[in-house]
Amino acid sequence: MGLPITPSPINPIVSLMSSPLVPGTRAWHPSLAPEPGTSRIISHMKRAFTVAALVALATAPMLAGGTGTVSGSYVEARTAEVFTGGCIMNSEAETMGKQAVLAWKVDRGSFNGVSIDGLAVVAALSGDRNLGMTEMGGAKPSVRSALYVDARANGAQQLALVAMANTLSNGLVGTIVNVTPTPIQFADHGAEIEVTAGPGNAVALGISKHIPHDPTCGAMQWFHPFAAGTDAAIGMTVQHAFTGSGLGTKWSDPNRRSAFFGTFSY
Repeated sequence: MGLPITPSPINPIVSLMSSPLVPGTRAWHPSLAPEPGTSRIISHMKRAFTVAALVALATAPMLAGGTGTVSGSYVEARTAEVFTGGCIMNSEAETMGKQAVLAWKVDRGSFNGVSIDGLAVVAALSGDRNLGMTEMGGAKPSVRSALYVDARANGAQQLALVAMANTLSNGLVGTIVNVTPTPIQFADHGAEIEVTAGPGNAVALGISKHIPHDPTCGAMQWFHPFAAGTDAAIGMTVQHAFTGSGLGTKWSDPNRRSAFFGTFSY
């Protein structure tokens, strides 16, 4: 599937910004000389255009069903327990579980024809109801998300990462309100996996691979991972926080049996 093409009317604007007129040329005039700080403003404008384009293209219908052969590591945490007793699950069904963080680290592969070896993408989700209750026959939530794409990725790779997150989450990312290129740490320390992304670590996950099997209230697994193509086990959420902007909410929900970790292949 081909990637969307940026409309051509934008090209003259970018060309004008990136090619300032030079004194001595026929078209130059002193009144056209850039004022101090102009280059910094233009740089911010270019970055704003890039991010806006990523958001617009990420929500395009043609990205709803991306294709690829890709594999790597996956973790998620939500604000409701996935392994618990029925009494606790019932108490959380309507009031909890409205937020989640999903993170993919690609080992190798491509998506929509673009190689994304070694790159990562993180999605912070906020919905109007428990994100997992569709497994129990509940209504589909309305979701807004903030995405963080690997700063090492070029424009095509950033778009491919957003498309991959949208496809592998089965569209759960919903309305993408912003896309932020940023350094992403996705580290497996053996007993624990750590993920951070965004300015000031706006997203922070710490997942322990050991989960206490407390028999209280007949504990059992109630939910499965949000993402498709995963081979994942239940983890203990040591840290789960979102302090970024754009979603109208922030959260911190540690020390819960609310995580999955493992691998993905698509």
